[in-house]
Amino acid sequence: MTVATVSSKSQITLPAAACRTVGIKPRDRVLIEVKEGEIVVRPAPDIMSFEGFLGKALPREKEKEAMAGFIMEERKKHE
Repeated sequence: MTVATVSSKSQITLPAAACRTVGIKPRDRVLIEVKEGEIVVRPAPDIMSFEGFLGKALPREKEKEAMAGFIMEERKKHE
């Protein structure tokens, strides 16, 4: 077990050994969940692993391009 300090902005640094153990790499996204009074941090699933989940899938690169386009359009709406 490792102890981490919570900053004034409620931030912590995850210990490198713990990240390696569960496969969290720099720039990965994580899920934060409160369960029975404890905070659980775990790797978020890669959305690209759901390729084809909603129907016929495009090639991986086309899926990424489509997602990037969607994100850009959403950002424009909120500017």
